[in-house]
Amino acid sequence: MAGISACHVALLKQFSVRANLVVPILQRDNCWGLLIAHQCSHPRQWSRFEIELLQQLANQIGIALSQAQLLEAEVRQREELARSNAELQQFAYVASHDLQEPLRMVTSYLQLLEKRYQGKLDSTANEFIAFAVDGANRMRTLINDLLSYSRVSTRGQPFESVDAKASLEVAIANLKIAINETGAVVKYDSLPQIMADASQLTQLFQNLIANAIKFRRENVPPQIEIGAARSEKENLARSPKKNSSEWLFWVRDNGIGIEPQYGDRIFVIFQRLHGRGKYPGTGIGLSICKKIVERHGGSIWVESEFGKGSTFHFTIPENHDVLVNEIRA
Repeated sequence: MAGISACHVALLKQFSVRANLVVPILQRDNCWGLLIAHQCSHPRQWSRFEIELLQQLANQIGIALSQAQLLEAEVRQREELARSNAELQQFAYVASHDLQEPLRMVTSYLQLLEKRYQGKLDSTANEFIAFAVDGANRMRTLINDLLSYSRVSTRGQPFESVDAKASLEVAIANLKIAINETGAVVKYDSLPQIMADASQLTQLFQNLIANAIKFRRENVPPQIEIGAARSEKENLARSPKKNSSEWLFWVRDNGIGIEPQYGDRIFVIFQRLHGRGKYPGTGIGLSICKKIVERHGGSIWVESEFGKGSTFHFTIPENHDVLVNEIRA
């Protein structure tokens, strides 16, 4: 026990320690603690193998401690992000809901002003009133879209067995006027029975078809095809050796297409690739689609060739147990 203080020697003797080996436990170059080996039967010289073995154990403890701290920080960050997202969704819902009534009043009085003083004011005043009415109408559309976005998570219905074809046909019926006005042709194959929120599945189809109609080529009637096929994916969350099935859906159109660099941007809320004058809207529709698909445990992406059309793909897991676990997580 050479090289240690007398009081330390006295302490070790109380426990009958005859040989003492100490190595530091380092965590990011800081000494977190000590790993100590004792020999109580008789004095001894520690071999190089024993010293290296103890040091390796100390190194592994240091690595484990660092990883545990990183995991703890990540868990805290995820919890904080989840809380912030929940608060943001609640704020979006409350703000949008509470804005409805004052905006309704503004719109009503603007329309009354427009009717009552039509022809009695100069052209500039009439133009200002028209701008105000248009702005109020666009604000109402934005508020309604924000409400729809916030309700994907907060007002979603429990999943049940849903006929995807029936949900699609409801979406097509909702878009009947736009389909007739543009001469759009919507074709679809037989679609599967899946576990889903029926109303959100309808909204998903409706948003994608409405986009295909909106972003059509000039003087070219929209041709829209919807289909689905079962696909396999490696389910790493449960076991690397097991596969889980999912349904791959697609909505294909012959519209204006999307340049490759904008493939991810279009799913970000409020992101627009075109001016409102040519293509009206709030830039929330595809964000709602993404949120619906992610709530169902799937993913959504687009493949497109600029000027020749786009194909939107989204997946819905077939295995209900996997689906429930992903949503609760």
